Amino acid sequence: MKILAISGSARRNSTNTAMLQAVRAVAPSEIEISIFDGVGRLPVFSPDLEGENLPEAVRDFIDLIAQSDGVIIASPEYVRSIPGGLKNAIDWLVSGDEIVHKPIALLHASHRGDDMLAGLRTILATVTDRFACNIFLRLPLMKLEPAEVFKAVGAAENRSRVQAYLQAFSAYCLAGSKIA
Repeated sequence: MKILAISGSARRNSTNTAMLQAVRAVAPSEIEISIFDGVGRLPVFSPDLEGENLPEAVRDFIDLIAQSDGVIIASPEYVRSIPGGLKNAIDWLVSGDEIVHKPIALLHASHRGDDMLAGLRTILATVTDRFACNIFLRLPLMKLEPAEVFKAVGAAENRSRVQAYLQAFSAYCLAGSKIA
C-alpha cells in the first residue's frame, strides 16, 4: 500500500509535516508513506500553464498523486480557512484525472481548525468521488516542536490510534481498487 501524505503547511518546522513524518515512523510495515511537503514551492495555478506548459514541479507533484494508492492530507488552519499553498496544490489537480477516483483522508494536528476542515472536506468531496469523510484522526499536537511531535505520536495510545487509522484507510483504498 503506497500512501502519499501531503502537508498543507509551507513552514520549515511545520507541526503537520512533523506529524506526517512521525506517522510514517509508526506505520505498519505493509503501508509505505511518502511525504510531500512542497506546497509552498509550487507555482501559482494558471490554466495557461497546463498541458505542454506544465511546470516541472507541478508535473512531479501530479506524478506522486498518480503513483499512490491513496492520499492523506494534514493541514493547519490559517484565518479559519485552508492555507493558500494547499488550495493552490489542489487547483493544479482539478483538470486531470489523477485525483478523480483517488482515496483521500484527513489527519489533523490540532484541537481546533474545524472551519478549515469543513472547507477542505467540501473541496475534497468535489474533486474526488473517494473522499473518506469518516476516516479521520485528530491528534493534539499544536505548538509542539518536531521532536515532541515524534514523542507524542510514538506514545502507546497515539501509536495504536495512528495504526488503526492507517489500517482503516488502507482497507478503504483496497476496497475501491477491487470495485474499479
